Amino acid sequence: MYLIVTRSYPPTIGGMQNLMWGLSDELSKNYMIKVFADYEDNHKIFDDKASFSIERVGGPKILRKYRKSYLIDEFVKNNKIEGIIADHWKSLENLKTDKKKYCLIHGKEINHSKGSSLHKRLIKVLNNVEKIIANSEYTKNLAIELGIDRDKFVVINPGISQYEELNQKTLDKVESLLSIKTPRLITVSRFDKRKNHEKIIMALRNLKQIYPNIIYVCVGYGDEEENIKKLVKELNLETQVMFFKDISNDLKNALVAKSNIFVMPSIIHEKSVEGFGIAYIEAAQYEIPSIGGKDGGAADAIEHEKTGLICDGNNLDDIYSSINSMLENKKYIEYGKNAKEFVSKFYWSNIIEQYKKVLNSI
Repeated sequence: MYLIVTRSYPPTIGGMQNLMWGLSDELSKNYMIKVFADYEDNHKIFDDKASFSIERVGGPKILRKYRKSYLIDEFVKNNKIEGIIADHWKSLENLKTDKKKYCLIHGKEINHSKGSSLHKRLIKVLNNVEKIIANSEYTKNLAIELGIDRDKFVVINPGISQYEELNQKTLDKVESLLSIKTPRLITVSRFDKRKNHEKIIMALRNLKQIYPNIIYVCVGYGDEEENIKKLVKELNLETQVMFFKDISNDLKNALVAKSNIFVMPSIIHEKSVEGFGIAYIEAAQYEIPSIGGKDGGAADAIEHEKTGLICDGNNLDDIYSSINSMLENKKYIEYGKNAKEFVSKFYWSNIIEQYKKVLNSI
């Protein structure tokens, strides 16, 4: 049996939640699995549908990690456990068991200044696990620079589930919403500085001169939402930008499928960094190519000049020229076809084989 310890798990929504659910669900087809996850409202309906045991740990956040660690240690004492797989180094920090541990790393949660208290804590934890599973080459190299033993690493990109056919009614709804607007750009992400919505909007002002009917669809929510909307108003782009939040998964996917380019030229903002970028892969399923930033792990998810483009997210001219070059002669069509072929390597059925090799090699 393997234990999966996570702070991010459905029914709450997010990339980490999807990753940890996909991993536990796929592993359960090959091994006995038990998940220790944080308590969430309405978790029972979700948990009852799982084919494996999910134990929820509640209480005040400051005490929850200690309680969870205690429960895991007690469970290990009374059961035959092969190893523990964690979503975050903090999920392992307080465990006393000497069972084999495997830790996933993603980027920003390890990006702490050398010598800081957090840096010392993560070094102590990660140098005492069997294997560190980095979500990209970028994240692996970042961790090595921070002083973690390079022999402990394996790179396994996040997996995705094969998408379901889109509802025709929803596709028709999106088509009527977007109407004559073309070309179509889209970003699906949190509204934060790292995702770089502002520079896309600034590039849009110039693109509008060449493509008067261009539209930019922003799906998400976050701290920067009001600032982004204010910029749209200042640049007189209200008819060029549409905002969506709290929408169904079906509508979100239909908006992506009806777009031409997924644009998210992420940057490093303070300690926040894009470790991989699962959103690029999700767009590729619908034959939509992406533009990503050079700072971070986007290069694992986008093949430059084949399934999309990697640009300098700090350079407005580079963002503008990358979008324009993909729109010229409809280059995005060729890139989109390549992206759809490329995406199969990220299906969970393939990704899980890499996890099995790690678990079976020790």
